[in-house]
Amino acid sequence: MASVTIRESGEKISCRTGENLLNVLLESGIFIDNPCNGTGVCGKCKIKVSSGILSEPTGTESSRLSPMEQEAGIRLACMADVQGDVEVELLNRDQIHKVLTNGYVPEFEMDSFEDGYGIVIDIGTTTVVTALVELRTGKELADASMLNAQKRYGQDVLTRITYEYENPDQGAEELKDAIVRSINAMIEEVCREAAVDKEGICAIHVAANCTMMHMLLGVDARPIGRAPYEPVFKEARELAAKEIGLEAGEGTKLYCLPQVSGYNGADIVAGAYVCRLQEEKENVLFIDIGTNGEIVLASGGRLLCCSCAAGPALEGMNISSGMRAAEGAVEYAVITEQGVKLSTIDNKEPAGICGSGILAVVKELLRTGIVRKTGAFIKKDKLPETDYRYPMIQMNGSKREFILHEEPRLLVTQGDVRQVQLAKGAILSGFTALLAKAGISMHDLDKVMIAGQFGAHLSADSLTGTGILPIEVEDKLIYVGNSSKTGAYMTLMSKRARQEVEELARKMEYMELAETESYERIFTESMIFPEYP
Repeated sequence: MASVTIRESGEKISCRTGENLLNVLLESGIFIDNPCNGTGVCGKCKIKVSSGILSEPTGTESSRLSPMEQEAGIRLACMADVQGDVEVELLNRDQIHKVLTNGYVPEFEMDSFEDGYGIVIDIGTTTVVTALVELRTGKELADASMLNAQKRYGQDVLTRITYEYENPDQGAEELKDAIVRSINAMIEEVCREAAVDKEGICAIHVAANCTMMHMLLGVDARPIGRAPYEPVFKEARELAAKEIGLEAGEGTKLYCLPQVSGYNGADIVAGAYVCRLQEEKENVLFIDIGTNGEIVLASGGRLLCCSCAAGPALEGMNISSGMRAAEGAVEYAVITEQGVKLSTIDNKEPAGICGSGILAVVKELLRTGIVRKTGAFIKKDKLPETDYRYPMIQMNGSKREFILHEEPRLLVTQGDVRQVQLAKGAILSGFTALLAKAGISMHDLDKVMIAGQFGAHLSADSLTGTGILPIEVEDKLIYVGNSSKTGAYMTLMSKRARQEVEELARKMEYMELAETESYERIFTESMIFPEYP
């Protein structure tokens, strides 16, 4: 037997000799970032060894740590096995994250309620938002948000589905328990803040992406991860909240909004309903940009939808200096002849680059010609030493890197640009394929509505400057906030809204991009960045 002591808290965890350090920490309820699900690829699960013995570093681990980090005793928890008693210092702990809780609410007719309370919940892959509503007035009394506790099993839906594959006996139950515990904690928080007895909660309404909805209910999500990617259920579901362990009133009902497909979930149905896409006479594009970009096009009385794998780069993941949207994250940047000017969340010292930040930086790299439209860095030896860009580029062997900030040293690598380029290609190709199916062009669009946590922080110039959206729609952008939560609120307050949401889900036509004619060509063309004069 051995033990792991957490230096900051003094907590001592018993474990078996030879056990993986990341697993020891996670199983003890101590979370550190592991976007790659412990494969050593992302390099985010850094800890510092204060004393004691861990296994020797592997080649994979050494390639993810700088010589200075290795000399300082920094290790990757996922690559280190406990060989004896060890004391570690946790690095890259969760900072205060900025979670979007509100959004546009259209006018709608509410039902009459005598009394009681309701809960509305938006479950995202990364964050969860909960609000307490007084049913009689429709007033939101309190809200709470937190990171999705399922992240310990993987940062995205596919790694969590993989966890279910790797743990067929208990994986689904563990994922369900993680999110249920989070929701119960938030229900306690909002009831305490509003001085409301949770026994008075009559109903809980949830909007979520399809995978999260399956995992909330403890339903096998594995079919979503393999062809033909069909979920176990798509229709709305209603059950007793206590059936899955939610702690509210004795008779509290849980209502889960309907879904369209494995990758167009209730969150997108809710957003489409909030934006009244079913009533649109114009050509309107709706998108929730995240790890999975979900898009709906309203045109000619049809609602076409698709999903594209944008990847985690747009949420600050898989980026060499990436982080989530937390205090200290670079969210905007401008490259000038005098240097790089940065804006960070809460004006804290730069700690990393979040999704909106990496888009802003790439836009600037393109504008200044440091990166070409192909996504490749210019060659440093082709620049005169007097060029203001010259000292901003460093060589790492044969690889070129952009120095965003000196201390701490934040870099943008060729690999980072490629990650953004792949995300851009996925999203723009989805737009293009939907428009082609509807027989219209980008010029024909009247509005582009952007929803969700990430979308709310994207500036128009970053979207068009990187080519995720063409310049023609820059003045047509409308930001609608957390439309997923708003949709759940509307179904809570109105039986008519609930009926209309279910009808809307049935009306939406899902389009599989991979089966679209010439999609590979569309994707390749969509990866090209805009060319600046």
